[in-house]
Formats: sequence, C-alpha cells, structure tokens
Amino acid sequence: MLLAALHLLTIEIGIDPNIAKFGSLQLTWHGIFTAVGIAAGVYLGAWLGRREGATEDDAYSVALVGVPAGIIGARALYVLENRARFEGQWLDVFRINEGGISIYGAVIAGVLAAVIYGAIRKLPVTRGLDAAVFGLLLGMGIGRIGDIINGEHVAKHSTLPWATLYTNPNSPSWQFGPTHPATGYEMLGDFLIIGICALLFMKLWRHRPGIVFFTGLVLYSAMRFGVSQLRIDSGVNCPATSGCPEHIFLGLSFPQVVSMFTFFIGVAGLIWAVRRAPQPAPDEAPAAAAPTTRARATARAR
Repeated sequence: MLLAALHLLTIEIGIDPNIAKFGSLQLTWHGIFTAVGIAAGVYLGAWLGRREGATEDDAYSVALVGVPAGIIGARALYVLENRARFEGQWLDVFRINEGGISIYGAVIAGVLAAVIYGAIRKLPVTRGLDAAVFGLLLGMGIGRIGDIINGEHVAKHSTLPWATLYTNPNSPSWQFGPTHPATGYEMLGDFLIIGICALLFMKLWRHRPGIVFFTGLVLYSAMRFGVSQLRIDSGVNCPATSGCPEHIFLGLSFPQVVSMFTFFIGVAGLIWAVRRAPQPAPDEAPAAAAPTTRARATARAR
C-alpha cells in the first residue's frame, strides 16, 4: 500500500527533449537552458565585477575569453571521459551540436583561461574570481533545468516521493523506471552554494579576496562527488544500454575523480586566501584620499 502511494507521488516528465530540427542542427531543451545559463552567468559576474571597481570593458573581455575556452574544455573533457566511443571516428569530436559536454571541463578551462588573461592584463584576479563564482554557479544551475527536462544523466532507481519517471521515448532516462533526480539535486546544490557564498561575499570578500571563490569550489566539488554517486551513466553500476564510459579509478567514476582533484585545489587555495594579509577594498583608497583633497582646498581658500 505504501509503495503504491509513493508511486503515485512520482514526478512524471513526458516532455520531448527535442524541440525542433533545422537541417543538421537539433534544438533541445538542454541547449536552450545552457545558452540561457551562460548569458545569465556572464551578466551576473560582470555586474558584480563592475560594482567592485572593474570597468565594463574588462568584465566582458574576460567573459569573451572564458566562455569560448569553457565550451572547448567542456567538449574536451567529455571526449576524454568517453574516448572509447570516438576511437576510429575522431571527426565526431567536432560534432558538438549532437550533444556531449562535461560541465567540469567548462569550469576548469573557462577559469584557467580567464585567470591567465587577467594576469596578462594585470587585473585583480582573485577579486575577479570571487565575482565570477556567482556567475559560474548560476549558469550551471540554470543549465541543469534543461537536463531535468531531457532526462540527461541516468540515475539510480528510487522509491522516494520525488523520484522522476521519464515517459518520452526520446529521453535518455526512458525505460529506467523511477530514478533519483540527480541533476535536480545538483541544481539545488548550486543555488544553495550561491547563498553561502553570498554571505561570505558580504562579510569577508572585500578584505579577503579569494575566500569566496575557493569556498565555492570546495562546496561544489563535495556536492558533485555525492551527486555523482547516484548517477549510473558513469561508474561501476553503469548499464550497458546507457552507453556510459568505463573509466573508473579505485571504484570511483570519472566525475568523482575530477571532484577530488578540484576539492584539494579548493582547500589549498582557501588556506592561501585566509593566510594572506587583508587587502584594502577597491573603494577605500579614494575614500581615504577625500579628506586630504578637502583639506588642500580649504588651505587654498585661506
């Protein structure tokens, strides 16, 4: 009786992942929300950067470097994780319109490119990272909405009331029964981490640049490690019908190994940021100089 009642509470999603096709280009919900997420993330990161003293040109020039690098990195890491699929068909690597990206690849490559560009331009890199982490998390959270609709990333079976059941034959999760909404968990995790980082942003960011970014990296890595445990599209429990990769290290899936790598980088960066001497806020120097300017004006008047 209880199981029957829980089944009635299962969330059924019957939306077709494919919206329309224009020649060889397939328009999907995943693609739409990925584009919306990128746009929203860039806008938020640039807005926060401008509020803290960055020029609009600098903010958007960093985005123009980071976004393309992130797209390339997302595809590159996906190909690395699924390289067995591309053996003998390496031209398929460039068919990104057919799907196949890794969000971790986007984060790693996008951040590295932005940091290198900022260092070359002698921009305040750590403050820029603190502003950018909000855009990264917002973009990933919005992008996961498309994954939820499409049924991307097959997850383990679930009898929980919020289990998702995909009824459209075009969904990757079709025929797997009620499953954990793993991408939904990740979406909620992204938004929760934004809230935690916002508290740090208001309390510590102005004098401790870097703390917000590395805190976000640590929390996201830990959250992603746990969520990946529920997914079966990569890992030892991967069903052959889902066409998932087999690259496992010590019983861990590929995303979990990357999560461990980014987690330790985040911890090291957080220790470094905390141990640094406090830095003056961008608007403190002009404020401190103002009395001197007024004093000089008064002296001239006398």
